[in-house]
Amino acid sequence: MFNKIKVIKDLRTQAKKMQNALSEIIEIGEASGVQIALDGNQEVQRVEIPDELLGNKEKLERAVKDAFNNGLKKIQKEMAKKMQEMGGLDALKNLGL
Repeated sequence: MFNKIKVIKDLRTQAKKMQNALSEIIEIGEASGVQIALDGNQEVQRVEIPDELLGNKEKLERAVKDAFNNGLKKIQKEMAKKMQEMGGLDALKNLGL
């Protein structure tokens, strides 16, 4: 029983370590001048909108959507690379579950 508790604790520690490493990754998606910065936990960190788009609602909406999707694709690629560097899911298998 204590072995299972240790395994769970080790798993939580490994997951926290991975989450911290991913949070340090930042990628910027861009479309029509709109920039959206996403971190490795897929949280938006910053949004920049050029003044000239403020008067055109349709164009602004499309640019925000496209910039977000662009940034999300970039961050997912970087997350996959980082997870591979950290041992990927194989690192979790070694915890004895």
